[in-house]
Amino acid sequence: MTFDPWRGFTDSALSNEWHEKLTEMSRIARGHILKMTSVAASGHPGGSMSSVEVLLALYNLAKVDPTNPRRDDRDRIIISHGHISPAVYSSLAAAGFFDIVPCLYGFRQGGSPFEGHVEQTVPGIEWDTGNLGQGLSVGVGKAIYSRLSGLGFHTYVAMGDGEQQKGQISEARRLAAKYQLTNLTAIVDYNRLQISGRIRDIMPQDIARDWTSDGWHVVEVDGHNFNQIYGALHRATRDSGSPFMILARTTMGKGVSFMENKEGFHGASVKREMLGEALAQLGTDDSDFDTLVSRRADSPPPMFKREKSPFPLIDPGTPINYGVDDSLDNRSAWGKALLSVAKINMDKDDFTMAVFDCDLAGSVKTAAFAEKYPDNFFQCGISEHNVATCAGSLGAEKALAVWADFAVFGVDETYNQARLNDINHSNLKLICTHAGVQVGEDGKTHQCIDYFGLLNSTFGWKVITPADPNQTDKVARYVLSTPGNFAVIMGRSKVPVITDEEGNPFFGEGYTYTYGRLDTLRRGEKLALVTAGNMAFVAIEAWNKLNDDGLRVALINVSDWSDLHPDDMQMLAQFDHLVVLEDHNVKTGLGSTLAVALMEAGAHSTLTRMGVTGYASSGKPSELFKMLGIDAESVAKRIKQIVGEPARV
Repeated sequence: MTFDPWRGFTDSALSNEWHEKLTEMSRIARGHILKMTSVAASGHPGGSMSSVEVLLALYNLAKVDPTNPRRDDRDRIIISHGHISPAVYSSLAAAGFFDIVPCLYGFRQGGSPFEGHVEQTVPGIEWDTGNLGQGLSVGVGKAIYSRLSGLGFHTYVAMGDGEQQKGQISEARRLAAKYQLTNLTAIVDYNRLQISGRIRDIMPQDIARDWTSDGWHVVEVDGHNFNQIYGALHRATRDSGSPFMILARTTMGKGVSFMENKEGFHGASVKREMLGEALAQLGTDDSDFDTLVSRRADSPPPMFKREKSPFPLIDPGTPINYGVDDSLDNRSAWGKALLSVAKINMDKDDFTMAVFDCDLAGSVKTAAFAEKYPDNFFQCGISEHNVATCAGSLGAEKALAVWADFAVFGVDETYNQARLNDINHSNLKLICTHAGVQVGEDGKTHQCIDYFGLLNSTFGWKVITPADPNQTDKVARYVLSTPGNFAVIMGRSKVPVITDEEGNPFFGEGYTYTYGRLDTLRRGEKLALVTAGNMAFVAIEAWNKLNDDGLRVALINVSDWSDLHPDDMQMLAQFDHLVVLEDHNVKTGLGSTLAVALMEAGAHSTLTRMGVTGYASSGKPSELFKMLGIDAESVAKRIKQIVGEPARV
């Protein structure tokens, strides 16, 4: 099915017919903005009214389909300043996406799809936004998907002028210019006001020069003139030289005299007693106001069906098994698994994949992928905030999006972006190396010891900490071929291959990784030493010391912290004592989440948490583990104290 012929800004100029249509739509849309915000007694009408013309041009003339809003070849329209939702909803309704009446009475109502900031609960919305400064990064992700998939659609990002103060936007601008994403156009609503006053007083900046200096072509237009808006969009969609930014000069509160150029209406609705006058200036009235208020009191409008892009079908391939004599780190096993999976799937039809890097390819082991598939590798420099959003945006499409980084940058530095990726149901594969105190000499600023605590405060992220190269390979293949946001966390140093009691690789040939289930490395009675990830080899050393002293305890490895299986909790509940060893802040780590799960399971075991209890200094991991009391000798000593067994003299 093809798009209607007028869509895509194909004609060189806007027709008179469409000019008349859009002009009338703008008058009606402004009335709708005032009504919905006044009925709700909440919202942002000022900026909504300044952005109406741009939004109406986009939703009526870009390649979008109101009858099939999720078709894969559609243009993507991203609303970065999500607080202008009244204008967005009014424009979508005018373009035929839905009836406006439910929005008029259900705006910002609990249980309504028409939320205060744009959400994908409404047809036509591509990304849940509102945290300013992230929309352009979302647009970069969509533009990359358009290029790699061959779909060839255009992405438009509507933005506010106040949010141009955000640093993430400059990161996104530079990446778009570097990769010549000429299928990306930004439109800035330049009404020159923000919540606290004039932007030149709050934080002065030369917006046009900023964009130009980063390699964008900037065009200025009257943001209330449909002919100028259309002409700029027509040019932007056909220029192959550089990405375009359209600076649309507008008036906050446009159309109502007492609202124009008043920052007070940025985030405040028109009072009931002034609504009639405001609507009269727009050529309409408030005769339906009481009816809308009454309908709002009855019940919220029904929800729309929310559709997501399908996750691609990915062949995970055959695991690489490492022997006891192999010497490597988990991150190297990850890099080999990544390349292996890519080789199997990359030549398939309808398969799109991208790997993002922030100047660390050699350390996070994506360099081999970059060499083999340079068109699918995006070197983004030191710009983690942009990459977190950009990669998440791509992952929300029918694509495999991978971002590898140090844990302190991939998690700590970008929590807000991770949270929005969760809200938007992206399928980002975040691979973090150099986690925990095991980073060692880099010191406390680089020792990410709160990766689980942060990501576990979301509702969708899954955190996995593989124990050795064999388990890392199997985890990587699972994560790369499974939908959802996954964070695979590992250290920097080489670790030994974990073996069973016969000396064979425990996670090697014959082992099947099952997400959400723990592994019993050693069987024992009364006490279980529970460990994960970076500390598995330390726990093995501690177990050997205890076993040599005749003390038989169980040794349990937990790779999947986010989803603890009830059957496994019942098994752990059989032990009198549990000792949890982790390279993580003990306040928010594995021990804490196990404590909750065990209490819910009715367990009466005592639980001892051994982990990071304070910021460590710079030093070798073994030195730091000893200083923190989580080295093998300290663990063995603590367990002996718990069970009352004296140490052998």
